[in-house]
Parts: sequence; structure tokens; C-alpha cells
Amino acid sequence: MAGLFNFDRLIEEMKRAQAAQGGQAGGFNPFGQATQGQASDGTESVADEAQAYVDANDSASQGGRSPFGGFGNFGGRGGNAGDATSFVSRMSEWGKKALIIAIIVLVVVLAGAYWWFHPPINIHSTDTWMFGAIFILLPLFLVFSSKHVKYTTGKKVEPNAAKAKTFKYLSFIPIIVVVIGLVGALLSLSFIPGNAKKYANILQTESLDFAQDIQEVNYTEIPIIDRDTAIVLGNKEMGTIADYVSQFEVDNLYSQINYQNKPVRVSPLNYADLFKWLTNRSEGIPAYCLIDMTTQDAAIVRISDVDGTTGEGIKYSQSEPLVRNIDRHVQLSYPFYMFDELSFEIDEDGHPWWICPVQTREIGLFGGTNIYRVVLCDAVSGECFDYAVEECPQWVDRVYPADLLITQYNWSGKYASGWFNSWLGQAGVVQTTPGSSASNLGYNYIAKGDDVWVYTGVTSATSDSSIVGFVLINQRTAESHFYSVSGATETSAMGSAEGQVQHLRYTSTFPILINVANQPTYFMALKDAAGLVKQFAMIDIQRYQNVAVGDTVADTQKSYLALLATNGIDTSSDVVIAGANETSGKIKAMNVAVMNGNTHYYVIIEGDSAVYDFALPGLLQIVAYAPGDSISFTYTEKNGIYTANSITDSSAPKVGISGS
Repeated sequence: MAGLFNFDRLIEEMKRAQAAQGGQAGGFNPFGQATQGQASDGTESVADEAQAYVDANDSASQGGRSPFGGFGNFGGRGGNAGDATSFVSRMSEWGKKALIIAIIVLVVVLAGAYWWFHPPINIHSTDTWMFGAIFILLPLFLVFSSKHVKYTTGKKVEPNAAKAKTFKYLSFIPIIVVVIGLVGALLSLSFIPGNAKKYANILQTESLDFAQDIQEVNYTEIPIIDRDTAIVLGNKEMGTIADYVSQFEVDNLYSQINYQNKPVRVSPLNYADLFKWLTNRSEGIPAYCLIDMTTQDAAIVRISDVDGTTGEGIKYSQSEPLVRNIDRHVQLSYPFYMFDELSFEIDEDGHPWWICPVQTREIGLFGGTNIYRVVLCDAVSGECFDYAVEECPQWVDRVYPADLLITQYNWSGKYASGWFNSWLGQAGVVQTTPGSSASNLGYNYIAKGDDVWVYTGVTSATSDSSIVGFVLINQRTAESHFYSVSGATETSAMGSAEGQVQHLRYTSTFPILINVANQPTYFMALKDAAGLVKQFAMIDIQRYQNVAVGDTVADTQKSYLALLATNGIDTSSDVVIAGANETSGKIKAMNVAVMNGNTHYYVIIEGDSAVYDFALPGLLQIVAYAPGDSISFTYTEKNGIYTANSITDSSAPKVGISGS
């Protein structure tokens, strides 16, 4: 249809040219030069165009094919030469001056596009290939193809078969480069022999015992809010600062880090709009937002208060549109590096930094993404420091992006037994638990030592409602630990917690993993419709029907310990139990009962009306006591039920077996 349309248009122009009276001597071309040898009535120009059209279609009718190969609207077969042939033919008529101008314009556009898009100069980057294809390979293809047409048809130059042949071959160079990229992409795929094993070995995971490796929780350090709640608290705090609220807004980044041995979320401020940037760019962004995840305290921290200076703010940020844009600044400073997701952190002194992980590819041209270096950029001065991952400062928490670590673990879970097994038998194939929504992505963060670790459950390939264990991965070193524990998935636990307060319509945050009495436990906050934390829940991973809910962390803890004790789990611990009580005295009465298959000793102390529940096998020492013996123990009370947690009497009778 395109060829027919062009032919009708040319016929119509020829008719108009024949009917025209007079005309200008010399035609007009796009570059303002008169076309030599053109008749005053313009018929020769139309004839030339018609001849070019016929030549192009004659070539196509003989089975020829546009070098574009039918890409988009460029090229075609048979009588449909398409717009590409027409455009290349027009380029072949350009004079030397026009070609020079076109090249200069192209170079300027190329330089401007590189500065604006700043792709890495790296063969392993897909951004580089896309940029090169659009701004380099396509223009080269058009130039070489137009030269081939020019020396073939002999327009404005003498026909030269040798040069036409040379430019024809040169026009294939961009196509060959594209083919090389496609082959490199193919060699990156997991089904290529040997690649599945490479993918499986990128992240090395060690299996450990949960009770020995994860310390029991300190309830004063549990992070009780998630990113969504942090955003609500940060925006609320921002609204209290009159001189900032109209000029800046809090970025939704909210990186979770360890700051002075506390889990916090930190996020920079952004310029509210372009005009606010023009007004404030000389001083920079004056502050960042800091949220304490244990107390829910929010603060807008001024840079001048941290550094003891005035007038110096965050000069390099993602809200900067031009030179000081952090992505552009770092990429142009290290043009050959491929940077992954940048994160905002503060050091132990509260000074702001941008953490910029550097990618490498370990499989084929584009496969097997990993991190091998990290660039630290001072958010105030823009000064950069380049480190190998193993040399990264201890205070840095987020070298490896969480999404990348989850992807790497899924590679190992999927391809550990080969590519065919990952699709057919699927023996031993596991994956991380999926998230329930955009807010709950299937993983969370916990503090372990001085580092932040990504936590996620591990389930079977069929993604059922149970887990086979969970994995912790260090975001600074990529150290990975697997813990074999069967139980409920995070989403199942969230549903169980929400069911306890369904009359209040609270929603659960994504759980974090804690150790309570050597039991892997889900801890989560319950939020109202406004996103504010109202209650808390603890759920036994292995017995997720055991749900404890409380208005405070201490209340939730007491209820949960009582549930564990009821199930015969020893809740004694060196960790101070919030709200725990201690008592002592002589045993007045003791009785034994079996409830839900668990043995319980019920004890009454002289002068005390309470009945204390000692559950077995957790508190096995109680069997050595008898009425009249003195005893000391700790207990928690919930709704009139007194549950013993530990026996603290150092002179307690020893449990033994007669005849042994």
C-alpha cells in the first residue's frame, strides 16, 4: 500500500508540473542549494524523483531486500520498498556540505545524549548496547547505505562499482555488531551447557543451626515499624518545620541501616520542584530524615548540626536535575563502571553518603550479575572513594541490593541440580517466599551484629503455604546462612495475626525473624487504616496457630512466653524478659495435669493465692520439688494466668534417675 501511495503522488506531481506555467530557475533542496540542471518548469526534478522511485522498486521487485530487514517501517520486500529506501535515496543526493553538517549535528546530539543518559562505557551493559544502537549503529548504517546508493546510481558523482561495493559491505558492520550482542545475550542464558552451575554458585550459602547462630532478642532493639510507616512518620515530622515544608519534601527512599547500634531508617530531603531547586541549589539540601525503628521517634537532622558548619548542605542528590545529580556525577566520574541501585546512608557521625555498588557480569555477556566494588560518594562535597567489596568500611550496611541477593539465592535454589531438573523433575528446587503486595515484597531486614541482613523464607518450587527454612544474607559481604525450619510462610503468619484482630481491621507488616527462647518467631506490627502502629503480634513459626497479640511489645512478649510454656517449651533465658516478675517461698501444694498432650505442674506458694503453671519438658526441674521445699522462679501474668518462665533457685534439688 505504501508503494502504491507514493506512485499516485508522483503521477499527480508530474501532471501539475506539465500544466504549470513558468517557474523558478533552479529547485530547492533541504540545505538551501539550487539543484543543478533543473528546468524552469520543475519537470526534471519530478522526473528524477520518479526515476529514483522506479530504481528502488525495480531492485525490490528482483528479490532485493532493504538493509534494514523490515525493521519497523524501514525496509520491505517486493513492491513495498518502504520509508527506509526513500530516506536512504534522499541521503544519497546530499552534497558534501550537507553531509558535513549532518555529521556535526549527529556528534553534538551524541555528546548531549551521552551526558544526559550517561550509560556506562561497558560491553556488558544493556544500556550501552541500546544507546549505541540508537545513536551510533543506526546513523552509521544510514550513512554507509546512502553512499552505496550514491555510487550505484551515479547521482552527483560518477558511478563507481568498487566504492559502491565497499560501502555495501561497510553497511553490514552495524548489523554484525547487533548480531554479536544477540549472540552474547544467548550465551548468558541458563540452558547453555555449564551456565546453570555457574548461576547456582554465584551465592554460596552455609547451613547453620538457628538457636546457636541467632542470639535471643533484646526487646528494646526490635524494629517495630516498616518502610510505609516510616514514610507516614517522616512526612508528619516534616510538616512541623515551617522553613522546610514549602521548599523540600522527604524522599521515599528510607534505607534501613544500623546507626550507633540501633536499627533506623534514613532518607534525604528533595527539592519540592524545579523552582525550589533554583532558589536553594547554592546551599544544597539542608537536612535528612531519621526514623528510630524501635521507638518510632522521627527527626529532621540538619547537616550543620552534624558537621558543626553552616551553609553546607547535601549538594549531590537524586533530585538534582543537572551536573550534581548523584547518578550522573558518579557515572561520569567512573565511566567504565556499571552501577547498581544507589542507597543513602549516614556514617556513625551522622554524615550523609551515597553508597554506589559496582556490577560485574560472570556469565556470558549479560548474565550472572554480581557486585565486586563499591564507590562511596560524600553527599555534601561529591568526593568519591573507590573500594573493593572486602575493603568496604564497617559502617556501610547496603553494598548488595536486596533484590539482587534474593535473585542470586533463587538461582542457587533453582539450578543447584542442573537446568533440566529445574524444569522437569524439580527435585530439591526451592525458592524464596513471594510477597503479598507491592508493600510486602517477600523479604525484610534484621540487625545481626553491626550489619543489616536480608531475611526471607524458603519454600518449595510449587510455592505452597509452608516453608522448609529461611535464609539470612549479609548486605555488606553477601555472606549467606540457611536455617532448616519447617513452618508457616510469612503471608500465612500475617493472615493469622490479622485474624486475631479482625474486628479492628488492622493490617500486618511483613514479619521480621527473632529468637525467643531459642524458638524461631515471627514478629510483626499491626497497623490501622492510617498506617500507624497500634498493636504487635508474635507467632511461632513451627506452630503458627500460637499467636500472641498485645498493645505493647512487653505485653506481647508475656503472652507469647505463656503460649510457649503451655506447649512445654523452656522459656528460661539470659535475656531480660520485659514485664517478668520473680517470687520465692515454700511450696504449699503441687498437682499434675495433662493438657493437650503436655504435662503441667500447678504450684501454690505459702502466703500466695496465685496458681503457677510449670510446663514440661521446658521446666523439667520442677519434678524434683515437693510440698515443703523452697523455690525461686520467674513468671509472667496475663489475664489472671501465672506462667512460670524459669527456676532461679541455685540450691534446687537435682533431677536424677534411681539406680543410675
